[in-house]
Amino acid sequence: MESKNIFYELRTRCGYSQDDLAGKVFVTRQAVSRWENGETVPNTETLKLLSQLYNVSINTLLGAPRQTFCQCCGMPLEIGYLSREADGKLNENYCRWCYADGRFAYADMDDLIEVCVPNMVGQGFSDEQARTYLKEKLPQLDYWKKAKDQEENAETLKKQLLEEINALRPEGMPEAATLYALAGRDVNLAYPLPGGETARFLDDNRTYFGNQLPGEDGRCFGILADESFLLICSYGPDGADPELLVYKKR
Repeated sequence: MESKNIFYELRTRCGYSQDDLAGKVFVTRQAVSRWENGETVPNTETLKLLSQLYNVSINTLLGAPRQTFCQCCGMPLEIGYLSREADGKLNENYCRWCYADGRFAYADMDDLIEVCVPNMVGQGFSDEQARTYLKEKLPQLDYWKKAKDQEENAETLKKQLLEEINALRPEGMPEAATLYALAGRDVNLAYPLPGGETARFLDDNRTYFGNQLPGEDGRCFGILADESFLLICSYGPDGADPELLVYKKR
């Protein structure tokens, strides 16, 4: 897709007028119009602002002249898949499931393979084909080449979180044995409040550690956590009728 079409599509997808977008990235409406007509492209600083605003890479804004891949799992970095640093800036090297808020989600390649294989099987790979491909592909990616040098150890954090979650588990909830990286937008349930309103406690653009555990009567327990909080809830099929059971700041 040409850059001019990408600029138009992203703006309209977000519901911005040309004036709205101009105000957000500190240019004139005429400048926005020229981008969308293919007359000019934004300068480097404006491309950075647009990248942050739309949660896409500069490479995508320029028509994706090169295909980029997550340097942890190998997934193509499409629109909306980019990770963020702790200060909110985009990181164009990793997807939001492998890296978020300055933290890597996987320190063990086998753990990542176990998460990726079911997704690849759903796309037509056999289990054996998926495992063979990942075992050959992952060691070639930057993250795994530099894994020993990573400052943060996600596994240590996950072990700490599991201990704290299991110490708080409500009646009927089985012991949690592992945590996975989960995108906030996929698990951000709206919990009912006493006054009849609802509230969400997560950030759609962040990645959390969590898992789903079996409960009784068709309901499940959901656990979510990061460095700052622990959350335990229960819900029915497809997240119906959620109930917040535990929310604790760390």
